[in-house]
Amino acid sequence: MRPGRSLRTQLLRPLLWIWLIGGTLAVFGTFQLARDSVNDAFDRGLQDQASALAARVQWSAQGPLLDVGAQAAQALGWDQGDRLAFAMQDTAGSMLAGDELVPVPAPAQRERAYAAPVLFDGRFRGKPVRGAVYSLRSPTLEHSVSIVVVETGPKRVLLLRRLLLSVLLPGLGFALVSVLLIAWGVRRGLQPLHDIARDVAERDPVDWSALSLDRVPAEAVPLIERINGLLADVREAAQRQRRFVADAAHQLRTPVAGLQVLAQQLQAELASEGATEAQRCAPLLQQMTASTRRMNRLIGQLLSLARSETALGIDGEQAALDIVPLLREAAEPLVLQALREGRSVEFDAPDAPVLARAHPLWLGEAVVNLLDNARRYGGPHVLLRVRALAAGGAEVVVEDDGPGVPAAQLPRLFEPFWRGERADLRNDGGTGLGLTIAREIVERLGGRIDALTRPDVPGLRFTLQLAA
Repeated sequence: MRPGRSLRTQLLRPLLWIWLIGGTLAVFGTFQLARDSVNDAFDRGLQDQASALAARVQWSAQGPLLDVGAQAAQALGWDQGDRLAFAMQDTAGSMLAGDELVPVPAPAQRERAYAAPVLFDGRFRGKPVRGAVYSLRSPTLEHSVSIVVVETGPKRVLLLRRLLLSVLLPGLGFALVSVLLIAWGVRRGLQPLHDIARDVAERDPVDWSALSLDRVPAEAVPLIERINGLLADVREAAQRQRRFVADAAHQLRTPVAGLQVLAQQLQAELASEGATEAQRCAPLLQQMTASTRRMNRLIGQLLSLARSETALGIDGEQAALDIVPLLREAAEPLVLQALREGRSVEFDAPDAPVLARAHPLWLGEAVVNLLDNARRYGGPHVLLRVRALAAGGAEVVVEDDGPGVPAAQLPRLFEPFWRGERADLRNDGGTGLGLTIAREIVERLGGRIDALTRPDVPGLRFTLQLAA
C-alpha cells in the first residue's frame, strides 16, 4: 500500500496556494493602482498646461493669437526625460501656432473639451504620447480654437517603476518572511509527533511503556492514547507468554527429573540381575537416559530464557561492574570440563578492572552458553578474551578453531532451536537455545553480539560489545 501524503504537505499546500493567489492578486492590484496614480498625476499636469496656454489666447480681427514668448515656448518644449509639444488648432485641425506635427484630436474630443481639458492618446514623431486638448470660443467673433499639449512617456514609466519597486520589494520580503513563518509554525506544531516517532525508533524492542503525551496536539491525543492502549495489551500478552513458558518448564522439570531417576534406578537393578540382561537392555537405557538428560537441559534453557527476560527488563538490576572476575567464575566449570575432554580453554584478560554495564548473574550465563557452543562444535582450542574499549565499555570475544558454519547461515545462528542442517541426525546434547539466550541477554544489557566464521577467523568467533 502506498502511504498518504505527509500531514505537513497537506497543511502547507493549501496555505501556499492561498498565499500565491493572494500575492498574485495583490501584485496585480498594486500595479493597477500605481499606474493609475502616476497617470493621474501626469494627466493633471497636462491639463494644467493646456489651461495655462488657453489663458494666453488673444482674439483680434485677424484671428486668434497665442501669446507665448520664445523663452516660454522653449521651456515648455523641453523637459528632463520627456518631450513636450504644443499647438493651437482651428476647428478644421489646421495648425495656427506651435508644432505642426502635434496630433489632431478627434472632433468629438475637441467638442467635449469646451467645458474642461480632455485627455487623449496619439503619436508624435513616431512615439506614443499622452495629450490634453482644451477648446475655447471667441467671446465676440465666431471663432473657436483648440489648445493641444502632448507629452512622451519615459518619465511616467520611470516613476511607475520606482513606485512599484518601493511597494513590491518590501511586500516581497514580507511574503518570504510569512512563508518561512508559516512553514516554521506547521513544523513546530508537528514536532511533538516527530518526537514520538523518534522515541519509538530509539526504543528497545521490548520496551512497551506508554508514549508521553507532553506537548502532543489535542487532535493527536486520541491516536496516542490508542497506541498506548495497544502497547499495554502487547506488554500484558508478552508477560502472559513468559509466565506460561516459565510455568510450563517448571511443571515439566519435575516429571522429567523423575524419569531420569527411574531410568538410572532401572539400569542399576538390571545390572544386579545379570550381565546378559543388562547388556541386552543397555542401549535402550542409555538412549532413555540421554533423552531425559537432553529434555532436562532444554527445560532449564527455557527457564533461563523466561527468567532473563523478566530480570533484565528492570534497569535497576544492571550496573557498571568489573566483568573480569565475573566471567572468570562463570567460565571455570566449563574450563574444567573441557580439560577432562582433552581440550584447552584460554582466558585472556588484563590485570586492571574492565568496567561495563552488566548483570552479576546473566552476563555470566550468556558467556557460558557461548563457551558451551564452542566446546560442543568447535576445535580443540577455545579462547575467551576480555578487553576494555577506549570509548568506554568492554569487548568480550569467544573464539574456537573448529569448522565454523557456512557464511550464508550466520544470520540464523541466533534463531531459537536452529542447530544447523540435519541437526536431527546429531546427538550432541544441544538444545538450539544457547545462542538465542546469549543474544537476548546481551541486547537487554544495552550491547550487541556479532558472529564471524571462516575464512575471516580460525573457526567461529562471537564478539560481545558491552556499553559503559
